[in-house]
Amino acid sequence: MTEGNFVDYVKMYVCSGNGGKGSVHLHREKYITKGGPDGGDGGRGGHIILKGNSNLWTLLHLKYARHTRAGHGGDGSKGRSTGADGEDFYLDVPLGTVVRDTETNEILMEITEDGEEKIIAKGGKGGLGNWHFKSSTNQTPRYAQPGMPLEEKYITLELKLLADVGLVGFPNAGKSTLLSVITSAKPKIADYEFTTLKPNLGIVKYRDFQTFVMADIPGIIEGAAEGKGLGYYFLRHIERNSVLLFLIPADAPDIKKQYDILLDELRRYNPEMLDKERIIAISKSDLLDEELKEELNRELENELPIPYLFISSVAQQGIAELKDVLWKILNN
Repeated sequence: MTEGNFVDYVKMYVCSGNGGKGSVHLHREKYITKGGPDGGDGGRGGHIILKGNSNLWTLLHLKYARHTRAGHGGDGSKGRSTGADGEDFYLDVPLGTVVRDTETNEILMEITEDGEEKIIAKGGKGGLGNWHFKSSTNQTPRYAQPGMPLEEKYITLELKLLADVGLVGFPNAGKSTLLSVITSAKPKIADYEFTTLKPNLGIVKYRDFQTFVMADIPGIIEGAAEGKGLGYYFLRHIERNSVLLFLIPADAPDIKKQYDILLDELRRYNPEMLDKERIIAISKSDLLDEELKEELNRELENELPIPYLFISSVAQQGIAELKDVLWKILNN
């Protein structure tokens, strides 16, 4: 999946089907000239249904399907025959899709499980045929109900990736390199800022064939909560993560200050993110000799309020320990 094919935001128009009309019919056959009303009910209009599909991880397939309509219900007929129901229209979406009303921005529903189905636009109910309205005082009603009208709305689909661990850091902190080393993912890696333009997912293999999912988003810069850089647009992808892994390079001028800036941007975007488990990985630690690492360790012991460890993706240092710590946190 190339960066250009990652689509996580789509606006759509959805329209269900009209309900069918009830029938106004009087029973007639040989030797029965006044058989009474026998008009059938109209069929239900088709629904627009969202269905979770674990094989999808982007909204690319809906990018050009901006108008979606379901089938109309059939009209009732004689012999109390009910009209056919309109054909439902299914929209397969990746897990973690949030549906909003485009006009009000209200969240209508979320799809988080494979095979989960939710109706986003209900089809109109079919009208009742005239046989429902017969009575002792009106034995031949010559009227029936029309079908209920369709439902139409403009919706916005937003994808929030479902991952266990979310990588948080400034641009060029080594997030993509770590993801490529710790998983089988192949993100774009280069020695300049904002190499990552779209989120990446990778499956981390742990002991005894156990796995967990890690997500990498474009780097956050100071002021991201106000819309600066690319990080703000993708911050929603780590809202569902259980653990936030802050990646700060060992050659950063002030590790504690970088952590505080990142944490503050998350707080300003969504204060609930501060409730998640957090851990710091100091990347590019192969640049430090043992003496420098010990000195930095002494400084950080009193400064950092959460657990931290030194890693190097290139030199494969501390990767196994990082997996152990993440697995332990995830299973607590």
